[in-house]
Amino acid sequence: MAINANHPFEDLEGVKCAVVEKNCSQDRVDFLKPLLELNGYTVVVAKSAPPKAAAPKPVAEGEVAPVVEVPAAPITFSLGVTNLMFNSVNAVFGRLLHTANGHVVTLAYWNQLDTISNDEVPYYTNSI
Repeated sequence: MAINANHPFEDLEGVKCAVVEKNCSQDRVDFLKPLLELNGYTVVVAKSAPPKAAAPKPVAEGEVAPVVEVPAAPITFSLGVTNLMFNSVNAVFGRLLHTANGHVVTLAYWNQLDTISNDEVPYYTNSI
């Protein structure tokens, strides 16, 4: 159990992990997994549980229940690392993660707003 909501833990695929992100898309997993593995972390990816559907409203006698199409829930994943000391906020702002070309991972790069990590520009000068 986490001390606060900023450092959650969870069992993913039977392995105790520090949660990096929940409910992320396949594209996000494809971005984060190689980045974290490059930095020496063992990454565990598990499918997220589908969201709970709201209960239908009760129908009075003699009324016909309306047909409601429920869109299919998107497939999402939970991503974690086996190093329980990992915290993504501390890793990004502490400049602990590096890209394949040796640059420090910036907030814009982590959020996939930039395709190249420009670590010479301070994060607070970018408007995100």
